[in-house]
Amino acid sequence: MVKAYQRYTPRTIFGVVASGNSNIIYDAAGKYAISPALEDISIWDLKKGELVGTWHDSDNKAEVTCIARSTDRDSYAVGYANGSIRIWSMKTSDVLVTFNGHRSAVTALAFDKSGSRLVSGSRDTDLIVWDVEGEVGLYRLRGHKDQVTSVRFLSRPSMVEGGKPTDGYVLSSSKDTLIKLWDLSTQHCMETLVAHRNEVWGCDVNADETMLVSGGGDPDIKVWKINANVLKTGLAVGEEAKEVGEEEEEHNALDEDGKLVNAIPKAITFYGSIPRQSKERVTTLEFHSSQQFLGCQASDKSIELFRIRTIDEIKKKMSRRKRRQREKAQQMLKKGDTEGAAAEEAAIGEEGIQATDEITPWHIIRTGAKLRSFDFAPVKDVEKVGHVQLVTSLNNNTVEVWTVPHPNAAKNEEVADEPNKAYTLELAGHRSDIRTVALSSDDELLCSASNNSLKIWNVKTTSCIRTMECGYALCCAFLPGNRHVIVGTKSGHLELFDLGSSSMIESIEAHDGAIWSLQIRPDRRGLVTGSADKEVRFWDFDMVEEEVGSTIKKRLSLVHMRTLKMSDDVLCVRYSPDQKMVAVSLLDATVKVFYHDTLKFFLSLYGHKLPVLSMDISSDSNLLVTCSADKNVKLWGLDFGDCHKSMFAHQESVMAVQFVWNTHYFFTASKDRTVKYWDGDKFENILKLEGHHGEVWALAVGTYGNIVVSASHDRSLRIWQKTEDQVFLEEEREQELDDLYEATLTASFEKNGMVDNGEGNIGAPSTSNGDELASAGKQTLDTLKSGERIMEALEMADAEIDAWKAYNAAVARGERGLSKPQRSPLLISMRQTPEQHVWNELQRVRPAELDEALLVLPFAAVTSLLNWLDVFVQREYNISLVCRVLFFLIKSHHNQIVANRIMRPMLDSVRRNLRAGLQKQKDVIGFNVAALNYIRRDYEANNTSEFFDEEALRKDEEKKQDSEKKRKFLKM
Repeated sequence: MVKAYQRYTPRTIFGVVASGNSNIIYDAAGKYAISPALEDISIWDLKKGELVGTWHDSDNKAEVTCIARSTDRDSYAVGYANGSIRIWSMKTSDVLVTFNGHRSAVTALAFDKSGSRLVSGSRDTDLIVWDVEGEVGLYRLRGHKDQVTSVRFLSRPSMVEGGKPTDGYVLSSSKDTLIKLWDLSTQHCMETLVAHRNEVWGCDVNADETMLVSGGGDPDIKVWKINANVLKTGLAVGEEAKEVGEEEEEHNALDEDGKLVNAIPKAITFYGSIPRQSKERVTTLEFHSSQQFLGCQASDKSIELFRIRTIDEIKKKMSRRKRRQREKAQQMLKKGDTEGAAAEEAAIGEEGIQATDEITPWHIIRTGAKLRSFDFAPVKDVEKVGHVQLVTSLNNNTVEVWTVPHPNAAKNEEVADEPNKAYTLELAGHRSDIRTVALSSDDELLCSASNNSLKIWNVKTTSCIRTMECGYALCCAFLPGNRHVIVGTKSGHLELFDLGSSSMIESIEAHDGAIWSLQIRPDRRGLVTGSADKEVRFWDFDMVEEEVGSTIKKRLSLVHMRTLKMSDDVLCVRYSPDQKMVAVSLLDATVKVFYHDTLKFFLSLYGHKLPVLSMDISSDSNLLVTCSADKNVKLWGLDFGDCHKSMFAHQESVMAVQFVWNTHYFFTASKDRTVKYWDGDKFENILKLEGHHGEVWALAVGTYGNIVVSASHDRSLRIWQKTEDQVFLEEEREQELDDLYEATLTASFEKNGMVDNGEGNIGAPSTSNGDELASAGKQTLDTLKSGERIMEALEMADAEIDAWKAYNAAVARGERGLSKPQRSPLLISMRQTPEQHVWNELQRVRPAELDEALLVLPFAAVTSLLNWLDVFVQREYNISLVCRVLFFLIKSHHNQIVANRIMRPMLDSVRRNLRAGLQKQKDVIGFNVAALNYIRRDYEANNTSEFFDEEALRKDEEKKQDSEKKRKFLKM
């Protein structure tokens, strides 16, 4: 009989406040912070410091790399490391749309002002413009030669009557040192800004779209002016510019011979540079929504805030500067320096407004760790609030909220003028890598320890119950009773913590070197420690009396009993469950086994090429499993010390191994980011648990194997739950082969039209396809399967229709004894006609994947589908979907369709029926619009109140209250 095992599935992820590969943003109200948590998104209430929601998609395992907020206050675009983009709803916490177009991680996202379009930039150097409402990719823009770092929409200034409406512009910056301006109406690059000598890491545009700032590895921020007149006309010059209502201006330039020539005006011109204090590269540039401030974050621990002066302030500064220059000229005249005085006088008239006059340094925020990103709170009326607020995510898994007093508020009141840290989110995760984990005997508590931090978690709710300071922890364990935790540190101390009082009750200098391993004795009366000082020490628990004020209380302590000296550093120590043996792994890649009572040498196990990092003994004390830095796992018999089996287990060093109690099954964790489940009797790998985004350092298996906890370099803790679902090894191996085939298939899709330039940069566009414009889609396994489903539906429907045609023709010829054609069992079970089946398969395809799915169809299937589209038009099915499919097929297969005369009658029929259907839809929409206009006119006629913009009304009301003069308005 085939052996079946029980499956382990991911239950929960916790311990991540903000992961380091994506930015953090505010929600539309400025109350919550939306932060990346590896493959999920966490929503934090900043005042309470609570996690109020998590966006989790079970189909996704890729890490979040970019987050952007839409203008509609509800939807948020999230880019992932595999190139996909999901748009999440804040209200429902569900995915509204999924886009798949990029071949590598999405690095930049931006919505336009209406929120109906989204532009994304990626590590594959491409930009893609998406239609959010239509759920389709519009087009791909190519031109950059390296990763796109930021993108912004620029709207075209309002056109005069008769002007042609267009789609606006997109600004993109890249690591190839260029900033590009793309005209979306013609879908090409209109301007390229070459000013940076290093990679451009960030750019932003102010709210009224008059100024652009950009920064990278240079020691200053570049400021650019945006010419609205040029944006209005686009590339139209001369007579064309006049047609769109723009007066012709003279833009003169000198050619090589010094003659005046008419030059095309630039939409973006260089304005000046603003020096920065930080020497590190810029990572984020952002304008405040009030247009009064600019934030510049470097890749160190600082955010520089700049203030944007008003026109009055700039005039005052310029007048002061001119006054100083005049005074200087007068002093020069007194000294007799007439030439210098004349030069100063000439400079007074020449100087205009400079970038440094408009943008001036204001404050510097310094954080305790390296910054990852920041975001301003979306509050426009900053003077009323009295401060500027911003949220920052740090590289050490922390979120901080800073407030900076407004300049006017600081003048009027006695408040500190310095930035102030308002809130910090840090208790929900570790600052550094989690090096060790341990479960309590009842599996209700989990202990995790890192450098300087020990945390106790509730396993059911995954909330952090206790946080205590400790040394650099390397190993830990719950003591009997689950009220105390003992931690072995890198400095050689054993630190004993009391959970009730949340305090360290004793620190014992146990060893001279790092304590790499400790284990509680099976009789639960003591423990053993192994250290880098080449000693194994045995300890007993003891109760000692100590004075607390006037009373004497007893507390738990440790008493050193015996020492076993070894020939090399001790990396791991394990008792056999019957307490007869002690196994010790050494730095010389051997394992020594001793009798516990006499410490007499029993066995030496050698075979590993590198040191054994962890080991465990089965509950029947028969099997010893060792895992090593040589990527192998070995099973040994403890009766004779023979090696039962050596298995190549992981692609990197195996860091931890542990048996499930009362079985010979065991778990291993490795630096290759996976946890594996093994059968120690059949020497088979049962399951591979994937999900971590960093090296897995530690592992803890529940008392009865119901749960497994793993801790990783990505600072996450994951709980894997045993389920009733059965696992068969043959099926698992087949599934692994299928996954491998699918992975190579999708990789081959990605390499189509791409070249490898020798540096592994498959994202670079190939020389054979140098077009700036391309389709937005990407062939994936989903689109391939969708196309195959449509083909199968067409074959089934055509077969059924052909069978009935043949039957009817035979009946018409007068043949007798004919039986009716057999219907397809699938169509009978689904209770569908052939046309309904084809239509359902078309509707099932996601709008974003429809174009790529239709590309899978061969021309014979396309001919069949065009026939069915004629039927759908006559039946008045979804006209917009029919039109989209029809136009895409005709565009893709135009040459073959034109060359095929037989298809002409069918296409004529489609055209007639489609025009009639579209006219009917147009009439219905026109009727509805007229009805709505009538309802509005009727409402306006019969009501004294009007339709108002509530926001504008509120502001007007506040202005009235602030003004001293009270005036009444009478509405007739």
